Amino acid sequence: MGTLSGTTVMITGASRGLGRAVALAAAREGASLAICARGGQALETVAEECRGLSVEVLAVLADMSDATDVERFAATALERFGGIDILINNAAELGPLPLSQLTDAPSSALEHVLQANVLGPLRLTQAVIGGMLLRNRGLVVNISTDAAVIGFEGLGLYSASKAALDALTRSWSAELRRTEVRVISVDPGDMHTEMHMAADPEANPEDLLRPEDVAERLVALFAGPLPAVDRVEAASLG
Repeated sequence: MGTLSGTTVMITGASRGLGRAVALAAAREGASLAICARGGQALETVAEECRGLSVEVLAVLADMSDATDVERFAATALERFGGIDILINNAAELGPLPLSQLTDAPSSALEHVLQANVLGPLRLTQAVIGGMLLRNRGLVVNISTDAAVIGFEGLGLYSASKAALDALTRSWSAELRRTEVRVISVDPGDMHTEMHMAADPEANPEDLLRPEDVAERLVALFAGPLPAVDRVEAASLG
């Protein structure tokens, strides 16, 4: 029996990077999974890896910038599992590549990044949190970044969206303070992922964290007592 046996974990952006690593780490601890991503083949590969660990997996092709996809993912998962115990809002858009200055960023790019990084997590949280409140237990983890609090050249749209997600996290946390449902932001740190290398092509992979190591810390967080804050850095989780 793993530490997450009897628990259903929902993860967005689960086909690669941290999302994939968290899915596999949660599966090793016995969690049932509802996972989504835009890349169908990569998503199904992850789903099969997790099923190989003898857990139930629902894999749904979905784009978190599309409200219809968000609604469909939530409805399908709730129909399959009845409720979600842990939601990981991991999927995110970096913005136009190559990275551009804010003065050059088209409004369409801003809208897309905000849809994916802010409204997607908001809509999905709204869809599953009602069941958490009825059971008076549950956890929502919004994956954040140091770019939410520090300005980086070329990452203005991404930074603004993640700062907004942190603000939503604080508001959810305040609204739910009298319940046993928690909403927190987690900054996983600089990881060796496709997104990080796109943002910083000159980064040395040896200086970056492995998503698998961060995922193990997150799963330990899910299974243990939560810190009494609404934002944490994965490195502080031990």
